[in-house]
Amino acid sequence: MSTYVEPAESQPEIPLAGGDVTEGVVRVGDTVRRPVGPNSPLVHALLLHLEDVGFAGAPRFLGIDAAGRAVLTFVPGEVAGRPRPDWVADEGRLASVGRLVRAYDEAVAGFVMPEGVRADLGFTEAPGTPPAPPYPDELVGHMDFTPDNLVFRDGEAVALIDFDNAKPVTRVDEVLNAMLYWAPLGDPADADPPLRGVDVPRRCRILADSYGMSDVERARLVEVAVLRTRRAWFLMKQIAEEQGGGWARMWDEGVGEKIKRREAWLDRHGATLHAALAWG
Repeated sequence: MSTYVEPAESQPEIPLAGGDVTEGVVRVGDTVRRPVGPNSPLVHALLLHLEDVGFAGAPRFLGIDAAGRAVLTFVPGEVAGRPRPDWVADEGRLASVGRLVRAYDEAVAGFVMPEGVRADLGFTEAPGTPPAPPYPDELVGHMDFTPDNLVFRDGEAVALIDFDNAKPVTRVDEVLNAMLYWAPLGDPADADPPLRGVDVPRRCRILADSYGMSDVERARLVEVAVLRTRRAWFLMKQIAEEQGGGWARMWDEGVGEKIKRREAWLDRHGATLHAALAWG
């Protein structure tokens, strides 16, 4: 792995507000420093691929600094931190999220994991975990489209950050992940305040249309959402027990109950959602 050469003039480290899990992310000049983890070899190979194909919507991987941290280019723009700004409900921005996810998925479609590199999110799947959807993986997805991880400029989603959850998935998985945060799919009581009371099926349709989902993908979305939600409770519990830290904090704060409420919401509204996504 390449070693990052620091500029001659030293610059201060400025902590960056992150998501729920990763700690120790700082900005140094025009770079961001992130701790490395078990999935870092895949993430770094993926970012190098995105640079090679000219995808502008991701940071560039510059190497490893003397402290053993990954060095990435800083992506300027606006990020929806907490508390969420009112603009997360804007439908124009929502459509731009779908376009950005599609652009990323197109850019990564030709990526082949280097020999010896695999997705490693740092936990083992426990016996008894419900099965994944029965569809073959199509690409290495980003799979963490939280408002914290999308950079906007002039009201348009232009870049993705934080690729720590990258792994082989389907295109439906990618769009579903965006819907979880931006529709948002789940019990309205669990939505961020600006997203309470919004028309969730309509927002899902906007994401599906702006992404350009096929008829087959739209038909599978609700099924995949239900199966992924059933798995999520088991996986979140497992990773909280094995990794602790932010994962354990989220579990203690009730993410398991939130997942159960999402499953119940999908049971009640799945047919309406399916109808909203259908062409015509």
